[in-house]
Order: sequence, then C-alpha cells, then structure tokens
Amino acid sequence: MRNALNKPTAKQFTKFALVGFTSLAVDYLLLIALVELLHVDYLVGTTLAFIASVVVNYFLSMRFVFVRRDDLSRKREFTIFALLSAIGLGLNDLFMFVGVAFLSVGYQAMKLISTFMVTWYNYFSRRRFLDGGHA
Repeated sequence: MRNALNKPTAKQFTKFALVGFTSLAVDYLLLIALVELLHVDYLVGTTLAFIASVVVNYFLSMRFVFVRRDDLSRKREFTIFALLSAIGLGLNDLFMFVGVAFLSVGYQAMKLISTFMVTWYNYFSRRRFLDGGHA
C-alpha cells in the first residue's frame, strides 16, 4: 500500500501548473517565432522551443514546486530532470507529428493539445524521481 505522503497535493499541483503555464508561454511563443518569423520547420521549432522551456521549467520547478532530495547532487538532479524531459520531448514531437501530418490539425492547436497530454507524464515522473518532500 502506498504511503499517504506519496499522494499528490492540490497545492503542489497548482504550483506545478503555474510553472507549467510560464514554461508553455516560453515554448509556444518561441515555436511561433521560429516557424512564422524564421521559417523553421515545425518539428525543428517544436524541439528547440521545448528545450528552451525545459531549462526555464527546471529552475522554476526546483525553486517553487519540488523539494530538493538530499541524496541528489544538483548535477544528478538536472540529469534526471533532463532525461525525463527528453522522454517528454519524444512524446511531444510524436503527438505533434501525428496531429499535424496525419490528423491535419494546425501546429499551433496541436502544440496546446500535445502540451496538455505531456503535462501529466511530466508531473508524475518528476514527482516520482525528483521530489524529496511536499512543498
């Protein structure tokens, strides 16, 4: 049976959501700028924008959402965060490709749909591997 301390809290998820909206703004605006202004392919733009948002998300998440684990150095913590984010990027790019190429959804709308779907993976994976306590 899982310990009650491992259950997500509304307060923590709210903080996660606020950090997520900030990261989404970076991600979405950079994607639009890359595609519309610099004429970068939407999948390349998706990847570059996602990476930029991961860096923003890491600093905000570890500052405001999750409690640092005492058994993880900052280097190891960021490595785990980056690996979990790389999986999230793979999911994001897969959803973008399928939505745009096969379902004919515009890349702007598909980015929002993809972000919603990947958010759940991000929260629970980061909580599982990075959170040392409740914020």
